[in-house]
Amino acid sequence: MLKMSSRVELHPLTLSDREEFCTLVQASSELHLPWMQLPATAESFHVWMRRFDDGTNQGFLVRVRETGEAAGTVNINSIIRGRYQGASLGYAAFAPSTGHGYMTEGVAATLRHAFDDLRLHRLEASIQPSNKPSLALVQRLGFTYEGVSPGYLYIAGAWRDHERWAITAPHPWTPDPSLPEV
Repeated sequence: MLKMSSRVELHPLTLSDREEFCTLVQASSELHLPWMQLPATAESFHVWMRRFDDGTNQGFLVRVRETGEAAGTVNINSIIRGRYQGASLGYAAFAPSTGHGYMTEGVAATLRHAFDDLRLHRLEASIQPSNKPSLALVQRLGFTYEGVSPGYLYIAGAWRDHERWAITAPHPWTPDPSLPEV
């Protein structure tokens, strides 16, 4: 377990989470499409988990502290060091747990992990304009709207436009040693 709030804990996603994850993705298919596609079979889950092998991506389950139930998933993707010190953020609620604020708390815990532990300076979230719940989540957490990227990601058989939202680390911020001094 990494970070927590009063109601949720952030747990690194592992291969042992496969059955629970795939079952929840299948139960959430109507909630996720057309906004994202997550692995729903054992084979696709194993392929998808390879993205976390080299350390440039991190995946987590947001678990409800009281029950241990997985409320959703959060990823820190494409971590870039050097002068950028940033990454992209992806997240999805699981249908059985929606509407309780668990994902807001889970994403907030992920931000603390990214800024405090990973010492990233910037996180970006790309969201389809029709995904109102996701847009509301980033707004609640203080992300800033930066514009629209036409045809940004290929999801559910089509190139989809996405709004770009970003947040930077609160001050004072302790940089990662990979940040050049000049």
